[in-house]
Amino acid sequence: MMGDVKPDVCVVGLGYIGLPTAAIIARAGCKVLGLDVSQDVVDTINRGEIHIEEVDLDGLVHGVVQRGLLRASTQIEPADVFVIAVPTPFEKDGHHTPDISYVLAAATQVAAVLKAGDTVILESTSPVGTTEQMRDLMAGLRPDLKFPGTMRETPDVAIAYCPERVLPGRILEELTNNDRSIGGITPRCARKALAFYKRFVRGTCVTTDARSAEMTKLVENAYRDVNIAFANELSIVADRMGLDVWEVIRLANRHPRVNILQPGPGVGGHCIAVDPWFIVAGAPDETPLIRTARNVNDGKMHHVVKKAAELVAAHPHEKVACLGLAFKANIDDFRESPARYVAASLARQFGSRIHVVEPYAAQLPREFEGTGAVRIDLDSALEDCGVLIVLVDHDVFKVVPLAERQGKVVYDTRGIWSDQPAMPNVIEGLRLAG
Repeated sequence: MMGDVKPDVCVVGLGYIGLPTAAIIARAGCKVLGLDVSQDVVDTINRGEIHIEEVDLDGLVHGVVQRGLLRASTQIEPADVFVIAVPTPFEKDGHHTPDISYVLAAATQVAAVLKAGDTVILESTSPVGTTEQMRDLMAGLRPDLKFPGTMRETPDVAIAYCPERVLPGRILEELTNNDRSIGGITPRCARKALAFYKRFVRGTCVTTDARSAEMTKLVENAYRDVNIAFANELSIVADRMGLDVWEVIRLANRHPRVNILQPGPGVGGHCIAVDPWFIVAGAPDETPLIRTARNVNDGKMHHVVKKAAELVAAHPHEKVACLGLAFKANIDDFRESPARYVAASLARQFGSRIHVVEPYAAQLPREFEGTGAVRIDLDSALEDCGVLIVLVDHDVFKVVPLAERQGKVVYDTRGIWSDQPAMPNVIEGLRLAG
């Protein structure tokens, strides 16, 4: 540990990872400055409120702000530890090229206030080599400081990579309890970052080099993507053969060494739908399996749109309810969401017949404007809509009893209503009340 003196911390980026991370560090007793480009986000946090939906986060943020341990700003200030948690999207080149400009912009800001003894930790999911690029950028901006891995002398600052491993809806618990991979530019950097994380992480912290830690994060999500692709491909095969994919998977998983994941309308979020492309970008000729899995999961969205459109067209006098827009259950995160893509595609095709139920959204996303589609609550959908298309497995959808679905045409892409009577030779996931 860093003696009895708690370090001052600056967390750059106050999104779905940065804000919970800042709050947990503050809860451990460190004074934390949260940095964000949005004045609205800064003002919201300084009132002790939050701008994202996450279990228990509102109470935690309110508490640490009230105690003076967390404040937000658009202007960086000196600190002892800098944690960078900014987005790493794709370039707008259509080739899934990683865009690390936000990371480099954050590093430029940090470099301006960096001093000897500081630690800089990158948490953003990044292509292999990004931490070294960040180091090189800061070294160029601050020739007065010695940086790790660039000279034999003892460096003035420590630089490390430590990705998060969290599940939306359980972020606070998982940030605290999950194991962490801490990759240092040098072993000394890794040890210094380790001492910092042990202040607030109960899970095991394992040190390694920065490039291995970067690759580990990408591999974790690519592994899941490949497994989901297998399930999604199975669902399309079952559709062709007139089989219930949920039953087939349930039976296959009784094998002691088989664990097939559940299919859905695709894969969303800013991790599983994005990170595998970072591996492909780094080794395009050596990644046919990872690339194919991404294409299978993206293709599943188009498959679902086609099947859903056929169903809607076959029932021209029925109102249609699309259940869910989020990329996974019980969260308000719609990034890269296949449910959002499917619902918006149907809205553009069928207009005012499409009704959207999303309990975690106050309004429909921008792409629904001008389509005629409207947002309604679940009770209204169950009363007024004859066709139900399940796109997200929110808990509130799972508990709808069969009696309230009686007489409805159901396309269940998540397999949440196994008691819905099935008609023979219907499309994958489609169950009709008999």
